Amino acid sequence: MDHAKLAELQGPDSIFSGLSIDDWAEIVSRAVQVNFTKGKELLVQGDPGDMMLILTEGTARVSMLTAGGREIVLAYAEPGAVLGEIALLDGGERTASVTATSAGSALQLGRNALKDFAASHPEFAWSLMQQLARRLRTADQTIESDRAYASGPRLARYLKRLIHKDVETSQRVELSQTELGNFAGMSREHINRQLKSWEESGVISLEQGRVRVLDAEMLEDISESEG
Repeated sequence: MDHAKLAELQGPDSIFSGLSIDDWAEIVSRAVQVNFTKGKELLVQGDPGDMMLILTEGTARVSMLTAGGREIVLAYAEPGAVLGEIALLDGGERTASVTATSAGSALQLGRNALKDFAASHPEFAWSLMQQLARRLRTADQTIESDRAYASGPRLARYLKRLIHKDVETSQRVELSQTELGNFAGMSREHINRQLKSWEESGVISLEQGRVRVLDAEMLEDISESEG
């Protein structure tokens, strides 16, 4: 993946948001490319956070295990995603695992390499502090919001985050109901009941275990209700 594409793929929540193509060329020069196969554990919860990854090809699942052994899926990563940066920055253990869901490649950047880059680019260090402050603010708002939402509206909000446009006019979530339940922190039985109810109301359709949103406006109304 070229430097321009890496820069283009960085969203506003990336610690590398705003870097120029020349900056990316320097990042790439300090990194090591690693290739992986489907099912490979790229980062492991509890391990030392001595490096981070920038996904350049393929996809991965970000998840964590609770004390009771339950897996909670936090996100699905695509090319351009930055993975493992929190543990790299604070020196603590990794709070989540990253598992490849397809073959691909990533740039591996060590702590010293990132420190050297930040030292030579003061504007990046300031941008990084702003980014982490925004994440803290968002986390606080999410916690308060989730406390106020019942499971139905919460599931609707997760669906809104996951849907993407396909070649048709409707929207499809490429996750199984079990994976969706893990992502939303709900049991499979609860997910099934809620999805069946929405299917009967014409909000969604279920196609081979996948969810297609038929009425995005209604889903929006549900997500904003108090349950």
